[in-house]
Amino acid sequence: MGTLQKLLKSITDVGRIVRATRYSLAGLRVALQTEAAFRQELVLFVVLAPLGAWLGRNGIERSLLVGSLMLVLMAELVNSAVEAAVDRAGTEPNELAKKAKDTASAAVFIALALVVLIWGLVLADRWQ
Repeated sequence: MGTLQKLLKSITDVGRIVRATRYSLAGLRVALQTEAAFRQELVLFVVLAPLGAWLGRNGIERSLLVGSLMLVLMAELVNSAVEAAVDRAGTEPNELAKKAKDTASAAVFIALALVVLIWGLVLADRWQ
């Protein structure tokens, strides 16, 4: 089967899309049930996303304000996945496991810092 045929088959494979959606929703459900940080960040999103949509003067500002919040949720999901995989590999202290967990946590921290930066820059523009 040629590359073009594979591409067309994957685009029209509705069953794969349905399965992928189910897996994604299951992942969100697990995160909601087991990850306190994800729940906290989701509350932050629910409160701030409508505010960001309202405060943004145009589509670019609104997408930056709301998109930065979504990035935090995405980073937290990846952090949770890394932690689960590392914990599955073993419970004994391990420097590589610590490095993986700390690095994934740093990604969440940077995403949160990005929210502060974007919101600060967009809102500071209002007072100039």
